[in-house]
Amino acid sequence: MHYYLQTNYNARIMMRFALPFNPSTLYPFFLSSNFLSSPSLSIHRKLILSGQRKSGLRTNILGYRSEQQSNASMDLEKAFPELNKKLYPHIEPYSTGLLKVSDLHTIYWEQSGNPNGHPVVFLHGGPGGGTVPSNRSFFDPEFYRIILFDQRGAGKSKPHASLVENTTSDLVEDIEKLREHLEIPEWQVFGGSWGSTLALAYSQSHPDKVTGMVLRGIFLVRKKEIDWFYEGGAAAIFPDAWEPFRDLIPEDERDNFIQAYSKRLNSDNVETQYAAARAWTKWEMMTAHLLPNEDMIKKGDDDYFSLAFARIENHYFVNKGFFPSDSFLLDNVEKIRHINTTIVQGRYDVCCPMMSAWDLHKAWPEADFKVVPDAGHSANEPGIAAELVAANERLKNILKKNVP
Repeated sequence: MHYYLQTNYNARIMMRFALPFNPSTLYPFFLSSNFLSSPSLSIHRKLILSGQRKSGLRTNILGYRSEQQSNASMDLEKAFPELNKKLYPHIEPYSTGLLKVSDLHTIYWEQSGNPNGHPVVFLHGGPGGGTVPSNRSFFDPEFYRIILFDQRGAGKSKPHASLVENTTSDLVEDIEKLREHLEIPEWQVFGGSWGSTLALAYSQSHPDKVTGMVLRGIFLVRKKEIDWFYEGGAAAIFPDAWEPFRDLIPEDERDNFIQAYSKRLNSDNVETQYAAARAWTKWEMMTAHLLPNEDMIKKGDDDYFSLAFARIENHYFVNKGFFPSDSFLLDNVEKIRHINTTIVQGRYDVCCPMMSAWDLHKAWPEADFKVVPDAGHSANEPGIAAELVAANERLKNILKKNVP
């Protein structure tokens, strides 16, 4: 396989690797070179100098930068010294609670970090995945007031795994109800995978309440994305993980796995629900990392977690995310174009392949776009975690700079 890199002198060099492609052997080469440490790895570097955004300063994916772009990057580094990329230590919440958001649903929420800090809300994935304590570690606890909550039917929210009154618009309004309940005028929004979907939907509905965003593993709930992962596309990369997912469904129903699983996840037989939930969850957990993560895969054996995760995910996908059109989130980017945002995407993300992040980047070139070359989907992969922390640090520095 050949890999082409374009240098800052606009000259092409070709490197031939004699061995078959293997990320674990290829990436150390790049990591040991200046390639990954170069600012040019950021496909679009957004500059905030004297409170103003510099436009037209873009770098291309091959690494070429004009003299103007190079000078601009140097200005950025002077304005913002090297950003921390290390996860922060574990902290405990200083307050927790339950908020009744409808006659049926009550959502769990918690706050950690600095009670007087800048508010940031964490939107978990799935939908149905719930939050975990490690989610707090992406944020500087001395600067941020960190808010986590479990969406309807997920985690500690009640009723568990419920699909009734559970739509995207319901979740968007729940975020607003929580903001008002906590008496927060505006906040930063952080979301990955389905969390990126919900972050886009929320910010497009309430752009005046969002100070900045960090998005990871972009998912736009388009038909081609769902078909890729649930109708056999990703099976080309993970055939071993796909077969147990496929084999639960009789051959005469395999023309539509989403519908076939919906039938079982909503069965009157609880054991049928659990069997489908385990198969659905294991399929995703086995494909979420570039390298296998046994702890994540074991979550597929947790019936309580799997039932909410699988039922709620499937419910949203059957209903196409409850969006009025396939391109709804892309069509409404104009409403949020002004919001400082960083998009972080793993190059080898199989669950939410890079085509969606790329489409969002093209529709929204003002947002920073960070492609992590040695990562899959999970926020817990080292390269993705580092970029997520750095993105929060960048927004922190902008907020500090703009304080009178």
